[in-house]
Amino acid sequence: MMQNPDLARQVLNQLNDMGVHISIDDFGTGYSNLSQLKGFPIDRLKIDRSFTSGITDNKQDAAIVKAIIALAHSLNLEVIAEGVETPEQLDYIRELRAEQYQGYLCSKPLSLSEFRAFIATHPTAIDPHNRCQPAIAHNSL
Repeated sequence: MMQNPDLARQVLNQLNDMGVHISIDDFGTGYSNLSQLKGFPIDRLKIDRSFTSGITDNKQDAAIVKAIIALAHSLNLEVIAEGVETPEQLDYIRELRAEQYQGYLCSKPLSLSEFRAFIATHPTAIDPHNRCQPAIAHNSL
């Protein structure tokens, strides 16, 4: 997106017109930044696990997660908190009204075949209203 933002915007708008939902992954790190929230048809932000992993014992991480969720909601975006591994972390992101979460508390990253088996035995896992979203491992695609 950063190398050719005009082309990226055009392609993302076309995908959005087809009903594809667009997320910014690892928000708050690397190439994800606030400028991507302007002019791109974004539906949700995925908060990077480097922030969520410390929310229960690091005031800075907690403040950053709280601010990202507030910003996302003010822009009518949904939030997925990555890296939720403990019930305490889950309680905190629920308190802040993050719509969904990913992390070992929900499921480890799954290969494509493991994901298929998982949804066969947990059909509600693919329901967009389910707060726990299993992730397909990047190296299995």
